[in-house]
Amino acid sequence: MNDEFYRGRRVFITGHTGFKGAWLCLWLHSLGAEVAGYALDPPTTPNIFDICTIGEIITSTKGDVRDGVSLADAMKKFRPEIVVHMAAQPLVRDSYRLPRETYEINVMGTVNLFEAVRAVDTVRAVVNVTTDKVYENKEWLWGYRENEPLGGYDPYSSSKACSELVTSAYRDSFFNPEHYSQHGVGVATARAGNVIGGGDWAVDRLVPDCISALSKGEKIVIRNPNAIRPWQHALEPLHGYMLLGEKLFGEGDIFAGGWNFGPPQSEAKTVQWVAEKMAEAWGEKNAIMFDAASHPHEASYLKLDCSKAENILEWHPRWSTGEAIEKTVEWAIAYRQGADIKELCLRQIAEYCQSLTGN
Repeated sequence: MNDEFYRGRRVFITGHTGFKGAWLCLWLHSLGAEVAGYALDPPTTPNIFDICTIGEIITSTKGDVRDGVSLADAMKKFRPEIVVHMAAQPLVRDSYRLPRETYEINVMGTVNLFEAVRAVDTVRAVVNVTTDKVYENKEWLWGYRENEPLGGYDPYSSSKACSELVTSAYRDSFFNPEHYSQHGVGVATARAGNVIGGGDWAVDRLVPDCISALSKGEKIVIRNPNAIRPWQHALEPLHGYMLLGEKLFGEGDIFAGGWNFGPPQSEAKTVQWVAEKMAEAWGEKNAIMFDAASHPHEASYLKLDCSKAENILEWHPRWSTGEAIEKTVEWAIAYRQGADIKELCLRQIAEYCQSLTGN
């Protein structure tokens, strides 16, 4: 990624008050970008958006992606060059409880996003952030590639696969790469693995649940100890989104399409492994207990093949799962001790950037 590319660029982010969105705002601002966000209030209290006073360094608009008029107005007012769509109902278990809302946000929110993009002639690049769960999961031992069939057992996964289809239809119909010289807009989707990092307080997510239990001196309760996921620090896919935005800006016909961002397949770890490493990094032992109760279906095995991003985008994961856990625990302990969290976030971003250059 060219460190100078984002200086002065106008970047519009939906879902900027969320965990990954807040990290992206900080990173882009540190690179000199002009950032505008459109989202509801932060989804948890506490939250990284408020802790790092991100609303003071960007243009922040409160709004729901289901409100197409409000979204279009915010985008027209800001006139962005690059759009990153991250607003979503992001939890599998919540999608069983709120299926209609999940589809309204994740599908129609995407439609509203692209309608807003169509109305703003300054946009050059659009990155729609979906998920690794968009694939029809066959519990394969190998990683899913971008050309694998889309699917979704639960409403969340299905709605995100639908968001991919919406993106594909708008790209083919209005931003076709074959006619790039006429419209000048590159459209892509980003399918990231399970992200971890400081500042995630979402319920029913493994790492936030681990931190909550460890902070209280309680046992970590895990549901599916042998389930395998492509765990990675949030900065890994965020780097991928930013790199993709940069490439789409100048060569949208070449870089349009779907992209996987995940760890090396050897780094895909079980739920139990991650929980044990979390406890170890916290300084606790024998802190795990198993929940034998019945729970809604979740896939047991999921890996991503990121060969396309590695070979074409020249994006490569930098931190191992173990390092990602260490950074996450460092953040959580610092927060408990009252440290300057914004400074810590910027330092971890700088450390990640150093890993990109090999320094």
